[in-house]
Amino acid sequence: MLQIGICDDQKQARLTLRWTLERLLERREIQGQINTFFSGEGLLEWMKKYPGELDLVFLDIEMPKTNGMDVARKLREADSGLQLVFVTGYADYVYDGYSVGALGYLLKPAKEEKLNDILTRALAALYRNSTEVYVCRNKDSFYRILRTNILYFASDKRQIQCVTNECTYHFYKKLDEVEQELSGGGFVRIHQRYLVRAGAVEYMDSNEVTLHGGTVLPISRSCQASAMAALTRALLE
Repeated sequence: MLQIGICDDQKQARLTLRWTLERLLERREIQGQINTFFSGEGLLEWMKKYPGELDLVFLDIEMPKTNGMDVARKLREADSGLQLVFVTGYADYVYDGYSVGALGYLLKPAKEEKLNDILTRALAALYRNSTEVYVCRNKDSFYRILRTNILYFASDKRQIQCVTNECTYHFYKKLDEVEQELSGGGFVRIHQRYLVRAGAVEYMDSNEVTLHGGTVLPISRSCQASAMAALTRALLE
């Protein structure tokens, strides 16, 4: 599911863009969810609560208080994989978007063919970045989590905790399935309940590992030989 955000202080502009996007998504048979925001501050506050939940954001440049360019810089700092598109009534701002790695820009009102092209490019970019993120679902929400931010996964029956540097994500899945999805990506099973990112390990011995931030996790007997070999190999690399 493609998670889209629209941030524009003009109600009619938000409604028009949303309506056009919904029509394009339906035509292309793409499942999507669209969230709208009337201020940059509101979008940034929402992103703090739900990091990694948006894939693509359409940003008006000229907004009161925090303008679209400043919002984009803060979004980019928080999520390097987020796709950003500027929507503006003035072509003067076009080249400013390159400084924040914007996918493109649209002049208001956005033409359907231009918007369709943006969707195609956004989907292609997200596919290219798929090896850099882990995608999980919690109820109706999808999260894109940078793999390099992940410390470890912990399993409690069928509920998984994905612990990162910033927060913890909860979703339902078997840890065996998570391990399979991340196979070859630098994650090591150290216990029936724990899967760690090798790059997050600061210290290890035969019984436990210490991760960045001081978290200590046990290594089970059944995983001891394979875990020690995999972690040693990863640390040497």
